[in-house]
Amino acid sequence: MAASSSSRTMESRTGRSKQRYNAKGERLVAGVVPLTADKQYVMLIQSTRRKGWVLPKGGWETDEECTEAAAREAWEEAGILIQIDYDLGDILESRPPKKASSSKDKEKESHKSLYRFYEATVTSEEAEWPEKDKRVRSWMTYLEAKEALKDRPELQTALDRSTIKR
Repeated sequence: MAASSSSRTMESRTGRSKQRYNAKGERLVAGVVPLTADKQYVMLIQSTRRKGWVLPKGGWETDEECTEAAAREAWEEAGILIQIDYDLGDILESRPPKKASSSKDKEKESHKSLYRFYEATVTSEEAEWPEKDKRVRSWMTYLEAKEALKDRPELQTALDRSTIKR
């Protein structure tokens, strides 16, 4: 499952006009657990919405495969190129859903996100990337990452499903 970097851009996709939702109304989100080749470290990024660390992830859009969305999010948010190694499966968001900010969002207000995570090996860490001015990235051990993700159980689940060395 190789991820292509041929369509890299320095612009992050924004908006939800191409966002995928399942029959239950859950927003479909693609993400990665980006590991070093020796599986000793995972890269986490600072959240832009709240304090703390997260895994690279974002909306799976209608014009791409889920693996492409995961690789795109890794590039946009963390500035990394990846080789997708394993499908880690679906994980339902455990946080309460956000309140709708507009009447258009009201219908989606009660629904959570459904994450599909992939384990990936980082093949390149770039100095410039689309969200460089918005995010800090950091390599962490399993225990450091587990602690950093303590308020995000769905992200801890993805980490736990990976083959990172514990």
